[in-house]
Amino acid sequence: MIDFRSDTVTKPCNKMRDIMYHAPVGDDVYGDDESVNQLEAYARLRFNVADALFCSSGTQANLLALMAHCERGDEYICGQSAHNYKFEGGGAAVLGSIQPQPIENEADGSLCFTKIAAAIKPDDSHFAKTRLLSLENTIGGKVLGIDYLIKAREFVDQHNLALHLDGARAFNAAAELNLDISDITKHFDSVSICLSKGLGAPVGSLLLGSEQLIAKARRWRKVLGGGMRQAGMLAAAGQYALENNTQRLVDDHSNARYLAQQLSEISGFEVNMSNTTNMVYATFDNSINITKLAADLKAHDIVFSPSKQLRLVTHLGITKADIDTFIKALTAHI
Repeated sequence: MIDFRSDTVTKPCNKMRDIMYHAPVGDDVYGDDESVNQLEAYARLRFNVADALFCSSGTQANLLALMAHCERGDEYICGQSAHNYKFEGGGAAVLGSIQPQPIENEADGSLCFTKIAAAIKPDDSHFAKTRLLSLENTIGGKVLGIDYLIKAREFVDQHNLALHLDGARAFNAAAELNLDISDITKHFDSVSICLSKGLGAPVGSLLLGSEQLIAKARRWRKVLGGGMRQAGMLAAAGQYALENNTQRLVDDHSNARYLAQQLSEISGFEVNMSNTTNMVYATFDNSINITKLAADLKAHDIVFSPSKQLRLVTHLGITKADIDTFIKALTAHI
């Protein structure tokens, strides 16, 4: 199967499966799971943070961060396109009683600091208390550069806000910027890192932050039903992913650029060439029945999600040869 739907479809390699099979386990709620403890200790060193928490998903890690930073009736500011606003079931509002205040993302994925400043609520009982600014990097495949992150840190310090990073694909940003991941994460008070996207682990995310924040998040994780027991097999897979699958992300970016170029040469498709990581976005003219096209290619074991704006994602399960196969099949069925 050649699957362009998302980098969440990656599958553990044989080495990762072997490590999972032999991973020592215990009861993580009691703090007894050796592999979970080892992953969290590794994360503290790898990201140069005070503490880390293994979570079941990126959605959970983001929600725990929001609930650790904010109290009931507080507010966080984020992008209109932010995953933790648009695609996580309204968890902050539903489960945390936290009000999201979305700001329209700029073309490069960033948020305008002038617009953010205008959205910060005054200290008045009529308003929710603005506590947090949440950014996402990468966002829609686009990278927020270090200069912007430095300005974001200065901005929140000036306005007495905390700063969270939805870093589901932060390693993709680091790969594109040719930086160590800690050069990105050091600007934030909390960071979520997904292990099950481009890094290839089957399940799990990390939440990074201060000891106080992680202690609060750990309690909320239990309240939300996220206290996993013998989770060491999953944690061991996550540590393997961090140790072995971060440097190869540049291959996904190279493949995405190759895919974008090949797709742009097919009549009827218009490709957004501005994305620089592992996502290719394209539109198509009315002569192309994208739903039928998706069904036709699925019959040939090629999968993508049909929509008005096509998104194709490269990952460790996609090779350059797979892209050639896709382009050939796509051309034959238009």
